Amino acid sequence: MKLTIGKDELLTGLSRIQAIVDKRNSMPILANVLLEASAEQDTGSLQLSATDLEVTIRGVHGAEVSEPGALTVAAKKFFEIVRELPHDTVHLHATENSYLDIRCARSHFTLAGTAAAEYPTLPTFSAGQTVAVQPMTLATMIERTMYAASADETRYNLNGVYIEVLPETEKIRMVATDGHRLALVDRTLATDLTGLSSGVIIPRKGLAELKRLIDEDDTTEIQLAFEGNTGLARAGNVTLIMRLIEGEFPNYNQVIPKEMELQVLLSTDDLIHALRRVVLLSNERSRAVRFELLAGRLTISSSNPDLGDARDELDIDYAGKPFSVGLNARYLLDTLTSLRTKEVRLRLYSDLSPVQLLPTDDDDTLAVIMPMRL
Repeated sequence: MKLTIGKDELLTGLSRIQAIVDKRNSMPILANVLLEASAEQDTGSLQLSATDLEVTIRGVHGAEVSEPGALTVAAKKFFEIVRELPHDTVHLHATENSYLDIRCARSHFTLAGTAAAEYPTLPTFSAGQTVAVQPMTLATMIERTMYAASADETRYNLNGVYIEVLPETEKIRMVATDGHRLALVDRTLATDLTGLSSGVIIPRKGLAELKRLIDEDDTTEIQLAFEGNTGLARAGNVTLIMRLIEGEFPNYNQVIPKEMELQVLLSTDDLIHALRRVVLLSNERSRAVRFELLAGRLTISSSNPDLGDARDELDIDYAGKPFSVGLNARYLLDTLTSLRTKEVRLRLYSDLSPVQLLPTDDDDTLAVIMPMRL
């Protein structure tokens, strides 16, 4: 393998895969990046691939290839080297003893590598049909749901975001829950998204990589496809393949309250700042705070026998009966920061019923937080 490639192009590809590679994996070679040089195009291309066996990412980059070939090297160290190189053309050459010779201007590195044949076989996905999705719409859906997915590995069916088609509205719904909170977003993406008739669960890591792909400056369209237990996302010359979570997602509709007695409008920024102040003296494990609705004001308080008490008030348009409920401040803050809206609608029914939060500018987004006994 022998080629030349621009430093910025190479750095972009290597930075994209850093979250995939992990030295703590049981297979040390998964900390490597697979380089495959091809001369099939006019001048050639370099494909950079990485996998953790759950999520795989491939990126094809234009390069001048004089000798096709393949090699794997430590992904993080290669990235660190390229990041510090001068802004010039990078020359890569794989030696016979599986070393990668790296030259740029007057800089020269020799990085130990491994034969490409020792790298695990990468998954393939020949999607029969992909559907184009607007990146910003998809990014909003991911932001407003992924935070509520469970990190508890024993509840594997909650370790991702559930996606399904709503036949009555022809919208796509994304839902996540960890048993203590729930996030739901509906959007019109495409009515013919293959493989979603019965719903699929995309793992948190796969969604995080998809969000990073969307956030790249030149991403104007995302192609999606689902087949069996595999999901595919493609943006330009970058392909992301995810192993879907196999399991049954719980009936989330049972968690969403059908009756709400009280409703108040709150400034998102004011509520976030009040919560951040009050949570300073809350119990470090439960992060419990008390919400008290009184005529014309919302009082947020916390109490910790070892530290003291905290209390903050917000002016609200409320003239109903006094109401009190205990909530997890961290869950509230996660929800409010993910909604990114100026005002939220807080809906309540009883001190033992789930609390709803909805952005005032989006009727298709909903968050639910379970109450706490204080």
